[in-house]
Amino acid sequence: MTTQVSASLVATLPGRAYTDPDVFRREQENVFEALWTCAVRSADLDRPGAYRTVEIGRESVLITRARDGGLRAFLNVCRHRGARLCTDAAGEVRRGLQCPYHAWTYGLDGRLVAAPNLSGMPDVDRSAYGLVAVALREWLGYAWVCLAEEPPSFEETVIGEAVERLGDPAAVERYRVHDLALGRRVRYDVRANWKLIVENFMECYHCATIHPELTDVLPEFANGFAAQYYVGHGAAFGEEVSGFTVDGSAGFGRLPEVADDQDRRYYAVTVKPTVFVNLVPDHVILHRMFPRAADRTVVECDWLYAPEVVASGADLSKSVELFHRVNEQDFAACERTQPAMTSRAYRDGGVLVPTEHHIGAFHAWVTGRLGAV
Repeated sequence: MTTQVSASLVATLPGRAYTDPDVFRREQENVFEALWTCAVRSADLDRPGAYRTVEIGRESVLITRARDGGLRAFLNVCRHRGARLCTDAAGEVRRGLQCPYHAWTYGLDGRLVAAPNLSGMPDVDRSAYGLVAVALREWLGYAWVCLAEEPPSFEETVIGEAVERLGDPAAVERYRVHDLALGRRVRYDVRANWKLIVENFMECYHCATIHPELTDVLPEFANGFAAQYYVGHGAAFGEEVSGFTVDGSAGFGRLPEVADDQDRRYYAVTVKPTVFVNLVPDHVILHRMFPRAADRTVVECDWLYAPEVVASGADLSKSVELFHRVNEQDFAACERTQPAMTSRAYRDGGVLVPTEHHIGAFHAWVTGRLGAV
């Protein structure tokens, strides 16, 4: 079956791009393990000895707060016999990281500091058997890691995505995301391919159908044009809307450095491959995706507010509920789509209408990373 595409429509990726284990393996190698991933919120590692483990591609990455206060990232593999060093998703150690198999022990900076009978092997160079380091950068209050031996430019491939979308290098910085406090975190286990989630986030052709609360707050979304369709554009709040809340009621005070022309607007940014940044006047919502299989993606969503708002114990429920509903509606739509990716009706893919044409650039980016799918 060959899909005939008219001038108004653009062809999508074929169905196998969302289901084939070999395609997913190539994505692990050429996307997730080759590019920058937003791994953990820096403030989650609030003292020396705190650690988090994160699955990125086919690797487990261990991120620690070192004695000097900085963050370090390593492959979560003991250099002795390859045991997983830390098996919990999060924890804290008092002195060092000790392998539970043979007790090889590493400092929080990754150096090999001790091992049974090591003193009897004076020829062993401890510096040669430290943990394998992973590149780490901090931005927006998060630790971003890259598994590549020669990581791509962080400024071009991460910060550059935001600048390209908003058209102004200062547009994101005005929200001072690194100074915000975590108000709520929700983890979603989505039975769908990660690309379906990205595509869904990038377009609003579906908004009038499945997002009644969102289109009440952002009426222009009912027309099908997504916030990411135009460089620099932010969707305006409805005239009767007071805040970015589930019922349009007032939220919290505008963040101090948000510009007047950013007030009462919603901005969405996709940082490929797996991060969404949502900017509204009084808070920021950040999604991190962790693809687990061709048909499964874990999404962690953080709602971030001015520290004084969180510290005051303010009721965040109406603020959180709006995008929580959007998330559930979106992820349900992706889960409805995933089974059809194996259908012969979608063997050659589907089509994009004009308001979705920008998704074609995402598909071109995917094939550029993988080659033909």
